[in-house]
Amino acid sequence: MSLRMQLWLIFLAPVLLIGGLYALGLSIPVPHLGRDYVIRLALPEAGQPVDLPEILGPEDRSRPLVVIDAGHGGHDPGAIGAGYREKDLVLGLAQALRDQLVEEGGIRVALTRDDDTFLVLEERPEIARRLDADLFISIHADSSGEVTTVSGASIYTLSDEASSEAAARFAERENEASALNGAVIAGQSQDVSNILVELSQRRVQQNSDEFARLITREGNGILKFHPQRRRAAALGVLRAPDVPAVLFESGFITNPSDAARLSSENGRQQFAEVMARAIRIYFARQSTE
Repeated sequence: MSLRMQLWLIFLAPVLLIGGLYALGLSIPVPHLGRDYVIRLALPEAGQPVDLPEILGPEDRSRPLVVIDAGHGGHDPGAIGAGYREKDLVLGLAQALRDQLVEEGGIRVALTRDDDTFLVLEERPEIARRLDADLFISIHADSSGEVTTVSGASIYTLSDEASSEAAARFAERENEASALNGAVIAGQSQDVSNILVELSQRRVQQNSDEFARLITREGNGILKFHPQRRRAAALGVLRAPDVPAVLFESGFITNPSDAARLSSENGRQQFAEVMARAIRIYFARQSTE
């Protein structure tokens, strides 16, 4: 048999074998290895509106409204480490901050979730927008994988590039919205609408940066910060173009000391007091502008 014929048989044999089995109604069993590692999440149907949470505090709608978002929830535990789950730890911090603000009075407050509920990422800032919030705070806990020595909190605001992208996407999607940060955009040309949304996003980003600075100032010496305490990133949860927003990484859940502190009553209280002071100073400055 020639070499060419041998090569043809090598390539054609698998095809003829599989084709013959298929013709006889048979199949070759596929190894099961790895199938159990596929994670399937049942997401809410698109277009289903999320129920808006209860607003606590003064009934006076002129009082500022803070929406606090505890990250993850439900079948999404977030980061896991040192015997803790991120979704539980950050919910405790969110509830502590809410209780602190309600106790001090003068500021309205709502939580995106007050229990072990799963929310799609895009729903979280949308809740703040639909409630016409004045400030949005998303609380998370970081992870350093197998390294347990990394610790400290950090504060994220939206990066400049992501800010422009968010403004463009919002203008394209909601050009018929009635107003944005007090500027009427309904009925405007696409170019004018784009400009108004871009200006609004810049103002929102400036306010977000100002609030982030206040957190670091008020938390200095009280909260434990990561050496790189201020960061900017293209985070979807911060992309509401008309609500100042920060994402607060409260610490590293993979660091036993951080996790124990943030899950303790004293640690939650320290966090709540610092954040509440920063929030009040932020709104006081806003009212004088």
